[in-house]
Amino acid sequence: MRAYVLPKPSFNAWIERLQARYQLIGPVEKNGQHIFAQVRNPSELDLGYRTTLLPPKKAFLPPHEILWEFQGEPGAAPQFSPYLEQKPSILMGVHTCDLHAMAFLDRVYLQDPVDQHYRLRRDQTTIVSLECLSPCSEFALCKDMGTLSVPREFDLHLTDLAQDYLVEVGSPKGADLVKECDELREAQASDFARLQSAISHKWARFPYRLNFDVKELPDLLRLSYESPIWQGLGERCFGCGACNLVCPTCHCFDVRDEIDLSLQEGLRMRTWDSCQLGQFALVAGGHNFRPTRADRLRHRFLHKGRYAHEVFGMLACVGCGRCSQACPAGISLTDALNQIFHMHLSTPSQPEEKSL
Repeated sequence: MRAYVLPKPSFNAWIERLQARYQLIGPVEKNGQHIFAQVRNPSELDLGYRTTLLPPKKAFLPPHEILWEFQGEPGAAPQFSPYLEQKPSILMGVHTCDLHAMAFLDRVYLQDPVDQHYRLRRDQTTIVSLECLSPCSEFALCKDMGTLSVPREFDLHLTDLAQDYLVEVGSPKGADLVKECDELREAQASDFARLQSAISHKWARFPYRLNFDVKELPDLLRLSYESPIWQGLGERCFGCGACNLVCPTCHCFDVRDEIDLSLQEGLRMRTWDSCQLGQFALVAGGHNFRPTRADRLRHRFLHKGRYAHEVFGMLACVGCGRCSQACPAGISLTDALNQIFHMHLSTPSQPEEKSL
């Protein structure tokens, strides 16, 4: 792994050179909030942002996207062709929790059968992540979830060292970006000492919010299946799906066809969906196998903290805190998990749920 130092006065010049070759997406301010959007001018880019309303996963999983186009002639079978279009892009300023979320989505979409639309966007995008030196939200529990530092695999990682950025190269795609910056110099021992100081000082700024070790979470949720906490949370939940929309790891979707009035051509569309909506688990015959808000909310918690771990070996919560921040009912992920933990310290283990 190689590391460089980039003086901050040279940062905008580097961004301008990158924009000549890539579509640049990064955190920009809009109506008092930060969003990931295409950056037209380097001055729009705000690497000091706290958090964003929607996660950067939308660069790989757009809320609405065309999967296939189809055309046909009367009496003939329609011809289907995948809609694959992506420019070489840079996703700039991604917090480490969101980078861990992308590693989870890679497990979901890049295992067999590979999602070709996700893979194209992933292959054509270089991610420049950013070390978080202070909490971005009062709801964040990234320290508990182990996502406070950059994961083992990354492209390019920036750490703010006051007057400079320390730039760590983690992949060939990241190495291509540093070639575009003449102002970089090799990091020296004194620069690594500054990096170590920044990392050690940041650790104390992030509190632990859970009252237990997150390694216990899958077993804790297994024991909680019949817990009365779900009914109480379900009575508060509006079933609006806001928690799913802002989550960086939620990956459920709906597919629909839009057909031209001529019936000779059309599109197959994919859109984000939410397991918290009443119709999500509605199946043929009118049966709904998660009919109540309590059922659906419990499923979301167990998916994040147990089911995903069993299938992919990773928790599906990276501790970004967006779900707690966005919930109009004020349901806090941290408070709910701590309540479950304390409830099962003093009560007998509940029977495990039936196999799914």
